[in-house]
Amino acid sequence: MKILVLNSGSSSLKFQLFLQEDLSVLASGLIEQIGDLKSAAQLSFVDAAGNEQEYHNNEPVPDHRTAIGVMAEMLRESGMLTDMEELSGIGHRVVHGGESFHQPVRIDGDVIGAIRKLIPLAPLHNPANLIGIEVAMEQVSHIPQVAVFDTAFHQSIPEHAYLYALPFELYEKQKVRRYGFHGTSHSYVARQAAHYLERPIEEINSITLHLGNGASAAAIQGGKCIDTTMGMTPLEGLVMGTRSGDLDPAIIFYLSREMGLDIEELDTLLNKKSGLKGICGENDMRTISEAAEQGDQQARLALAIFCYRLKKYIGAYMAALGGVDCIVFTGGIGENAAVVRRLCCQGLERLGIRLDEEKNNIRQKEILEIHAADSPVSLLVIPTDEEYEIARQTMQIINTL
Repeated sequence: MKILVLNSGSSSLKFQLFLQEDLSVLASGLIEQIGDLKSAAQLSFVDAAGNEQEYHNNEPVPDHRTAIGVMAEMLRESGMLTDMEELSGIGHRVVHGGESFHQPVRIDGDVIGAIRKLIPLAPLHNPANLIGIEVAMEQVSHIPQVAVFDTAFHQSIPEHAYLYALPFELYEKQKVRRYGFHGTSHSYVARQAAHYLERPIEEINSITLHLGNGASAAAIQGGKCIDTTMGMTPLEGLVMGTRSGDLDPAIIFYLSREMGLDIEELDTLLNKKSGLKGICGENDMRTISEAAEQGDQQARLALAIFCYRLKKYIGAYMAALGGVDCIVFTGGIGENAAVVRRLCCQGLERLGIRLDEEKNNIRQKEILEIHAADSPVSLLVIPTDEEYEIARQTMQIINTL
């Protein structure tokens, strides 16, 4: 039997097919620009002879219902899934589970209704996630389907860490609080770190750093998250590709008053025009690192600000945890930008963080340890695999049915 993982965006459908027996990947694909005349679909898989193959389809895909049909047809043509009856379950990524969902759940009418009620907390993501769920439920309603929430892993955060110092009624009535995101990634790499270190996860304090165009850190104590940098929305916390991260909230009032910016313009400014892009005009860390190395002052400044904010949170989370056993770098930047890892660990030797420069410059797909031999804190680079984590959690649910 097989497990299908779906990640439905507003104009895209990302999917991955796993063999249930060992959760090995059979095929992965992406359909982009749904609703556009320039739709593009691709599928990657390994054939029976062990050769990597790719299928491409550039026919227009008008909606998500058609996209799921295109996906199914590509999987049939590849021989990876001849019939939907081969599926034992479908796992769906859902960005926001609010306080309603602390773990993955089998999807039914009540779950769909609860996800819909959470749309005000994630207006850009939950509607798109719901489209994929509803279409899949219509087409293969008899196959168990599971919702896996980005926010669920962070529901173990204690009250004193998730509440803001605002009138308490805003939490009671509007559910204004810290929720956190990237939960499937933080959960996955924390478990991988414990396995690599050959220690029970219940005995480990870890700081996981998911660094990509969106970036977040999590403080994990005994396998449970006790704090994370993203807040009620993904805007809070670390400096990101186009998001500002932490800032004085009065800046918003100042810009509104002095520049006449309205709510929509301020939203666009902080979410799409700030972060690395706002400082140096680029949000790709590869481009920024190259420019900084060539002497571009704005690129150097962007890199310094990004790493300084990250270093501050490493120190803060070491304090929150009362000590740390390992720090994990993951995500596109975390896995590939040696300069970022070096700069955010620089000067933390007295805290037991000692980087091995030679190891740090190695690039490999497997787990990489980059700490010096005498470092009390383990420093690990672990490639994240959110689809695998969704498949794993989906399998856990369907095995209880």
